[in-house]
Amino acid sequence: MKSLLWFLIGIVGGFAAAHVINKNPTGHEVLAEVDARIGEFTDRIGEAYRGQEAKLDDFVSGARDVAAGAVSAVSDAAASTKAAASDAVSDAAGTVSDAVTDTAESAKD
Repeated sequence: MKSLLWFLIGIVGGFAAAHVINKNPTGHEVLAEVDARIGEFTDRIGEAYRGQEAKLDDFVSGARDVAAGAVSAVSDAAASTKAAASDAVSDAAGTVSDAVTDTAESAKD
């Protein structure tokens, strides 16, 4: 609680000092210069943030494209495997059917 009180006293004291300094023409210029520097600093920080955000967006977009390609490749591989398995089952069924027919004909003879 004591720390909060000192913090509030510091803020109020800072505003009071800025008000007194702002009344003096030289102090007004100093505060204007400080304000300009703070504005320049925030502009630079904003530009850096937007630059990093653009890099991150590019990275995420690239990762999304890679993931989409991987999903497409897996889907194609699954479809190819399904078709190959279907062909193998059809061939096996045909072979078994031929063997059963041959066995049945052999048994008749």
